[in-house]
Formats: sequence, structure tokens, C-alpha cells
Amino acid sequence: MNEFDDIRPYRDDEVRPTLDRMLADPELVDAVTRLRFPSLNGWLGWLLKPVVRAKLKQQLSGITDVKGFQDVVEKYMAAMITTRVKALTSSGLDKLDKNTAYLFISNHRDIAMDPAFVNWTLYHNDSNTLRIAIGDNLLTKPFVSDLMRLNKSFIVNRSAKAPREKLKAAKYLSSYIYHSICNEHSSIWIAQREGRAKDGCDKTNSAVLGMIALNKPKTEELADYIRQLRIVPVSISYEIDPCDAAKARELYLQRTEGSYQKEEHEDVKSIAMGIAGHKGNVHLAFGDVLDGNYADTDELVAALDHQILSNYVLHATNCFAYEILHGKVPAVNYGAKNQPYNPAALAAERAEFEARMNAIPEGQREIALGIYANPVVSKLAEC
Repeated sequence: MNEFDDIRPYRDDEVRPTLDRMLADPELVDAVTRLRFPSLNGWLGWLLKPVVRAKLKQQLSGITDVKGFQDVVEKYMAAMITTRVKALTSSGLDKLDKNTAYLFISNHRDIAMDPAFVNWTLYHNDSNTLRIAIGDNLLTKPFVSDLMRLNKSFIVNRSAKAPREKLKAAKYLSSYIYHSICNEHSSIWIAQREGRAKDGCDKTNSAVLGMIALNKPKTEELADYIRQLRIVPVSISYEIDPCDAAKARELYLQRTEGSYQKEEHEDVKSIAMGIAGHKGNVHLAFGDVLDGNYADTDELVAALDHQILSNYVLHATNCFAYEILHGKVPAVNYGAKNQPYNPAALAAERAEFEARMNAIPEGQREIALGIYANPVVSKLAEC
């Protein structure tokens, strides 16, 4: 086995055998049927599944490399964006070189859509697509693991428990990230923290940057090592979070019962919910490459957090929730074009948002509102 074979994305020569294995898995067909026909799957599933299987075989016939597979994924993404996103906008890409590899570190709201939207934006900017960090806790089904690794994902070992095992896995991952960017010239996406920011508070976990720096030679300065990786902060904001009610329920149970136990395959269900749900307007803000003389990872965390928060684009839903919880919104711009927040012009949008919140159980509603309001709180604190 070659170095990194157990965690790296699949190579071109592995694509066809993997696709054939996936197409033989009935769970893949079932999952695609539920995503494409959520309202019909229950009582017409037996009729739809053979059609879906045939369509998948047709779409994937002749695919023999990663680019060919990603071209198919792009069509699915295009259909999803057309039906589930009002507008997908971005800013800051003009500052980046299309032919340079970067380490994109973003806030984390949606398991699959965060890196998918970054990848989509790069793809349509004629930039190379990136490799995506994904925890092994999400790979509970074989077809999910195959699907992710075909789409240039690499595996983060989160199942290690003993301290020595965890350190070994972290060093291995750090080495792979450096190898990918500096030796193979392939960009990488990783979240600023393990797990989504379910409460809407985007804060970098210093352990993530500590892991990235583990591969640094002892004789090299941290700032010099970080410059080689070309870290780009990315701020992702959703007008609507398809998983808002589920996140609020989880946070509510943690507060009232002291813990929350995930159901089997719950993360896979969250992935499906994030893909299939309406997201409203979505904006990706690409920041500047981190190029400071960072003495330690704390300074690096502060620089990353500053860009993610300051570049974060607010939506009207953020302002609605802030008003409901905290009163009048201070002077603030929102939206991709930095429009001043004008509640009088958004009465219909506010009514729609309040109806969404009112559908959430009363005890969990304030938590759900906080998911939307906290970006405003964080941005005001950053100002």
C-alpha cells in the first residue's frame, strides 16, 4: 500500500470499479430515489427505484475518471441550485490565482453543502476543484464512503480514542494536507471546527490549526510553514438553514437532559436534509491569504476568525431573528450587495420566516431563532 492510500481520494484508475460497485448497492438507489422524489418515494418507491437505477447506469456509463464523475455531480448540483437556492453569489475570488493550490478553511453550517458550494464556485470560475476533508464518522454506509472519495474527499480519522492513536492520526492528516498542497498542488477544504456550528456562532477550534501545524519541521518558523499552505478563510452564509429545526432540537435536548445521543445514520440523514431543503440566498466570501508573522496558533486562530466574521454576509433572516430576540437591529448592512437593512420593505419575507419559526416546538423556538440571530451578534462584536 502506498502512503495515504487509506485516506486519499480515489484515483482515475479506481473510478470505474467503484462506480460498478456502487450501482450494485440497493441503498444508493434508495437514497437517490428519496432525494429526487421525496413526496412520492413512500408509496411509489417500488415503481420509481428501477427507473432511478436505470437512469444512474445511463448517466455513469462511460465514466472512467474523476473529472468525468464530477461533471455528472455538477449536473445534480445545478438541478439542486435551480430548485433549492434563490441565488448563489460569491466575492473575493478575483484575488486568488486559478492555478495555485490553497488550503480553504471555512465556517461550518452544513455537512455536505459547505464544501459543495465552495467546489461549485471554483468549478465555475475555471479553477481546479478541491479535496474535501470528511470525518470517518459520516461514512457509516459503504456507498457514502465511495461517493465521497470519488468526489475528491479524503478521510479524517475521528474514531481513534486513545491519546497516542489520536496524535498519530493527526500527524498523518497534517502530513497529507501538506503533501496535497505543496507536492501534488491540489487545493483542500477543511472546516474551522469539528462538527457544525449548530448555534450559529462561528469560532475556529484551535485544535484544527494545531493539527495542520503538526507536520511543521521543528527548525521552521510557524509563519513560514503557514505561508507554504496558503490558507484562505471562507465565510459561507445561508438565508435558510434546512436543518434549523433539527439543530434546535439537538441543542434543546443537550440543555434539558444534559446530553444528546445521535440515532444510527443520523449524519447521513442530515446530509440528505441539507441537500434537499430550501436554502434561500447563499453567499460565499473568499478572504485574503493568511500571510502574517504568527508567533503561535492562537494568533493564527484570531486572524482566521477575524476574516470569517468580517466577511460573513448577513441575510434578512438574521436580522429578523435578532429583532425578535434582542430588539431593534443596530445599523447594519446585509446581503451580497450590502443593502441597508430596511424591515419595512421586507414584510412578506418576515411573515414567511416567522411562520417557519412558529412551526418549531415552543421550547425549541428561541434556540432556532438564536441560530439565525447569532451571526448578527458575532458581527457586531467584531465591529
